[in-house]
Amino acid sequence: MRAIGALAMLAAVGCGAPEGGETLQARLSLVETLAGTDTVGYARALEPRAFDFPVDHGPHPAFRTEWWYVTGNLTSEAGREFGFQFTIFRNALSPTAPESPSAWATNQAYMGHFTVTDVEGRRFYAYERFARGAVGLAGAQAEPLRVWLEDWTLEAAAPQAFPLRLEARDDDVALRLDLAAGKPSVLQGDRGLSQKGPEPGNASYYYAHTRLPASGTLAVGGDTLRVTGTAWLDREWSTSALSEGQVGWDWFALQLDDGWDLMIYRLRRADGSADALSDGVLVDPDGVRVPLDWGADVTMEPTGSWTSPIDGAVYPSGWHITVPGRGWDLTVEPRLSNQELDVSFRYWEGAVAVGGVGEGGAVVAGSGYVELTGYAGEPTRP
Repeated sequence: MRAIGALAMLAAVGCGAPEGGETLQARLSLVETLAGTDTVGYARALEPRAFDFPVDHGPHPAFRTEWWYVTGNLTSEAGREFGFQFTIFRNALSPTAPESPSAWATNQAYMGHFTVTDVEGRRFYAYERFARGAVGLAGAQAEPLRVWLEDWTLEAAAPQAFPLRLEARDDDVALRLDLAAGKPSVLQGDRGLSQKGPEPGNASYYYAHTRLPASGTLAVGGDTLRVTGTAWLDREWSTSALSEGQVGWDWFALQLDDGWDLMIYRLRRADGSADALSDGVLVDPDGVRVPLDWGADVTMEPTGSWTSPIDGAVYPSGWHITVPGRGWDLTVEPRLSNQELDVSFRYWEGAVAVGGVGEGGAVVAGSGYVELTGYAGEPTRP
């Protein structure tokens, strides 16, 4: 799912902004940003399309919003455990570029989020950046793939995209990872068309690489550690997504130690119920996609809650997930309770541990990431 879409507020760093460094004060509404009110002149996700790799790893500037989203769980040589999130969002501020001789003029703006969860240290680090897509500050290209926001980068050394190099640094936290080719890409929804609302075009083009071997270094808490683990890459682009009555989502990306992966998301309505367009998919150890119908093939129920110290917003915390037709019965628990990002909009996204019964009735364990949006109020940061 992961269509945060918060880049709509980046008009401050887009077409008409001054050339100096801007200070942004954001008060974002997730629903208003993704409601699809500003669609004229943009491309729309209306029907399934043929995906073309490696071109589709790169940008799709005719669509309003796009993101490169990497999450994963890592372990140091001494056994310390970490989670990470690295996201670069691209947003078109208008359907066409401005007519201006200034090298700073652009209709493309970028936002990045970078987090690290230090499980043993009980610390959650979260950072955010903004830049316009001009004068080399931020941008995206397809062959070879390179997406960057200042010195935060996701790039390939060859046209085929993998292996990828991910680098991000802020304060004394730095991550440098090599992501090897794992399972092949999985098209979400209907052949890659992921319908989020009933209206035509309230959808995204969406694919994922659900299991990428990861290795590299992590600097955190004054230590520089060699780490290995697995990552998950999500790619989506769209012009509008959420519809009237939808207030947020609960998104799960889980990797089990028997080689199976599970992605589900529950689109939440204002009354707390699941929208009929909630979706899910299993991916077997060979990368074969097994679609799941929400409610019939897969269920998800919270088992607890966590209250934000910022304003008392209550998030679910801990979940029970079943895939009855295959005998799956899983529990999902946060590695840390507080993995809430207090950035331009507030949301919870963090590392989780998985256990229970999987394919063939076997006992399984695993790890993953969960994203929860639409629960909290406005951010507290200026």
